[in-house]
Parts: sequence; C-alpha cells; structure tokens
Amino acid sequence: MPIQGRHRVLLGMARGVGKTYRMLRDGMLDAENGRDVVIGYLEPHDRDATVAQSTGFETVPRRSVEHRGTAMDEMDLPAVLRRRPELCLVDELAHTNAPGVEHPKRYEDVYDMLDAGIDVYTTMNVQHLESLNDQIAELTATRVRETVPDVVLKRADEVVLIDLTPEALIDRLRAGKIYPTDRVP
Repeated sequence: MPIQGRHRVLLGMARGVGKTYRMLRDGMLDAENGRDVVIGYLEPHDRDATVAQSTGFETVPRRSVEHRGTAMDEMDLPAVLRRRPELCLVDELAHTNAPGVEHPKRYEDVYDMLDAGIDVYTTMNVQHLESLNDQIAELTATRVRETVPDVVLKRADEVVLIDLTPEALIDRLRAGKIYPTDRVP
C-alpha cells in the first residue's frame, strides 16, 4: 500500500487574490528542488501572469466528456493516476465534475490521488465552504452552488490562507487582472 499523499489547500478570501499563482509558484519551487511535478488541472481565467507562471510544467491533458450534447473539458483523473507524479497541482477544488467521470466532485478526485501516494496542492475560496453557504448568501445575495464539506479542510495536511488588502484587490480589479476591464463595474 502506498504512503498517503500530503494535501495542501491554498484558501483564498476572494477571487483574484493569487491562489492559483501561488500554487504554481510553490510547485515550481518544488520542481526546481528535484520533485516530479505536473499540472492536473489549471484554470488560468485568461490571466497573463497565471499563464506565464504555468510555463515549464508538464500538464496532463484534459479529457472531453459529453453531457447533454455539450462537450466539457474535465481533469483526466485516470491519466494522472497512471502518470503518478510526486506532486500534482489541481485548481478549483470545489468544482462539480460533469456526469460520467469517476466522482461528482473534484475534491473526491483529489482523495484518489492522495490515496495513490501523490501529493496535491489545490485551490479554493472561503465562500465554497459548505458551513458558510447560508452566511455567504445572506452577505452577498448570491448562493454559491459549488461547495466543499468542511471536513476537506480538516483532513488537509496544510491550509495556506491567501489574501490581499481590499485596496490591493480593488487595484487588481481596476487593472483588469481579475476580470476583463469591461466586466469590472
């Protein structure tokens, strides 16, 4: 039986605070120190700095899954497990997978990697925590549909809080670093 992989969650206080960028930077440092690192799933949101930070990594190609006549790109969990990297970088931990893949939720895919002895760095925002769903809906008037049970954070070996000051986040918004400038208002 392989040794259980270690799980690091980069937990953001808001969209655009730098979770994915930090995950990639940490992964690159590990690769520079001789670890076998691959990207299992990356969602760069058309952010140039994030795309640039991902340069040089091997990326496990996504697989196409058809659902209701629409092709959807999903992380290829079987390909990651066959590849068996030492460390896999997986963005968007709260993602709901398309029907027809191994698990309904991406965090369950991550558990399979951990069980196979693969270390995983993942990203998610605090509003995706299941226990905060009602409070987030009350504060923002928006119900978050993709949630992660709190036990996912409790089971993680490390949780790294990623945050910015409100002023820095607003500056990033205005500069078009989070959304295209026409979507900022």
